[in-house]
Amino acid sequence: MSEATTGVFRSLRNFNYRIWAAGALVSNIGTWIQRTAQDWLVLTQLTHHDASAVATVMALQFGPQLLLLPWTGFAADHYNQRKLLMATQATMGVLALVLGLLTVTGSVRLWQVYAFALLSGCASAFDAPVRQTFVAELVGDAELPNAVALNSTSFNAARMIGPALAGLLIASVGTGWAFLLNGASFLAVLASLFLMRVSGLHANARAHRTKGSLTEGLRYVWSRL
Repeated sequence: MSEATTGVFRSLRNFNYRIWAAGALVSNIGTWIQRTAQDWLVLTQLTHHDASAVATVMALQFGPQLLLLPWTGFAADHYNQRKLLMATQATMGVLALVLGLLTVTGSVRLWQVYAFALLSGCASAFDAPVRQTFVAELVGDAELPNAVALNSTSFNAARMIGPALAGLLIASVGTGWAFLLNGASFLAVLASLFLMRVSGLHANARAHRTKGSLTEGLRYVWSRL
């Protein structure tokens, strides 16, 4: 491998980042599989091509990332990021598996999809900022730009691969199995988190917790509006 190519992938020389990147790619592909299958389920199986129902699912799933931002950012700054990721990834994996079982058995209802979308959105709201900052803990400041670039490439690759696989799964084995596969894909990230060499992590400085700091921050933002 040429020196230039080695430089492009230099973050992968770090064991912790390497297993994290592999697990994240698998999980992101699973996530895009579920997003595609979920929309298909609502549009074609639970409604008669009701676009508003799909919009409701998307609002419930992505709304928490905006509404809970002050609290999710606070959690990312103040708590152990590896343990937070274990909790959020396990939660989203269980939700996907339960939704998959309901769909495979023919028991799924539209209100259940709404509920799972909201719960998954809340878990994702805490997961997203932690994932972003956890990269620095994996590689340190020197390799951070390269690791972020590789993360972006991996995410975009998953965004292309996931929906294509979702189409194949829906056509061949059904929508429910797409959800089950996504649930299983979270095991890849969880395995990487468990297998990491904790001694090799670059501990980020935790923000100092003071009573009422979140409230004061919200007041400051409100005063600037």
